[in-house]
Amino acid sequence: MTVYNLSSVLQLHGLNLSSDSVFPAFLFATLSYMIILFCNLTLILTIVLNKSLHQPMYLILLNLPVADLIGSSAFFPQVIREILRNSGTIQYSRCVAQAFFLHIYAAGTVFSLSAMAYDRYIAICHPLQYNTVMNNGHIMRIITLVWMSCLLLIGVLFVLLLRLPRCRSVITGPYCDNPTLLTLVCADTTINNIYGLFMVAVSQVISNGMVLYTYLRILIACFKSKRTDTKAKALQTCATHLTVFLLLECLGLFTIISYRLQHVSPHLRRFMGVSTLIFPPTLNPVIYGLKTKDIREKVVLFIRNRLLSSKC
Repeated sequence: MTVYNLSSVLQLHGLNLSSDSVFPAFLFATLSYMIILFCNLTLILTIVLNKSLHQPMYLILLNLPVADLIGSSAFFPQVIREILRNSGTIQYSRCVAQAFFLHIYAAGTVFSLSAMAYDRYIAICHPLQYNTVMNNGHIMRIITLVWMSCLLLIGVLFVLLLRLPRCRSVITGPYCDNPTLLTLVCADTTINNIYGLFMVAVSQVISNGMVLYTYLRILIACFKSKRTDTKAKALQTCATHLTVFLLLECLGLFTIISYRLQHVSPHLRRFMGVSTLIFPPTLNPVIYGLKTKDIREKVVLFIRNRLLSSKC
C-alpha cells in the first residue's frame, strides 16, 4: 500500500552552501536581482513614459522585460531567502507558484521573441504596408495571443500535475519546476510526460519556425536591397535578435533535455537551469536598450535631465 505524503513542507537540497560560501552567494544573488530589476524597469518605464516610443516595435518589445521580471521575481527572492535562512525547506504551495511563474517566464520570452521577429519581418520586407498591418488593434491581438497562449499551455501543464498524489518530499534542484515536482509524484505520469513533450514541441515549432522563416525572408530582402545603410541596419537588428533568441534556446533546451538523460551531471543541469534565469533577463534590456538608438537616447536624456536638476 502506497503511503501518500500530504505534508505542506518540502525538503530543498539544491543549494547545499558551506558557511564560507553563504555571503558570496547572497551578494551575487542580490546584485543580480537588483541589476535585472533596474535594467528591465528602466526599459519598461522608458517605453511607457515616452509617447514617441509608442510604436509597434517597442510595444511588442515591452513584453520581453515583463516576462524577464516575472521569471527573476519568481526565482531570486526564494533563493535569497533560502541563503539567509539555510532551512533547506520550502512550502509546497510556494514551490508550485514558483514553478508556474518560471514556466510562464520561459514561454512568454520565447513567444515575445517570435512576435518581435514577425514585427521586424513586416517592417523590413513590407515597409509600405507596415503602418496599415501593424495598427493598434493588430498589436493588441498579438500581445493577447502571446500571453493567452502562455497561460493556456502552462495552466494545463499544472492542472495535470496537481491532480496527482505525492509520496515524496525532496527537491534536488535549487528551484522548483514541473520536472522536479513530478519526481514527488507516486502515480503514473505518462499523460504529464506526453503533454509536456507536446507543449515543448508546439512552442519550439512555432517559435523556431517563425524566427527561421522571418529572418530568411529578411536576409533575402537585405541582399536584394541596393541601399547599403538599410541593409546594414536590418542585418544589425537580425544579429541582435538572433543572439538573444539562440542564447535562450540553447540554455532552455539543454535544461529540458537534461531531465530526460540520466547520465547528465546534476551540477551541470543546475548551472544551465540557473543560467537561463540569470543571463537572458540581464542581457535583454542591455541589448535592446543600448543597441536601440531611440531607447538609448531617451535613457541618456532622462539621466542628463535628472543630473542637471539635482545640481540646480
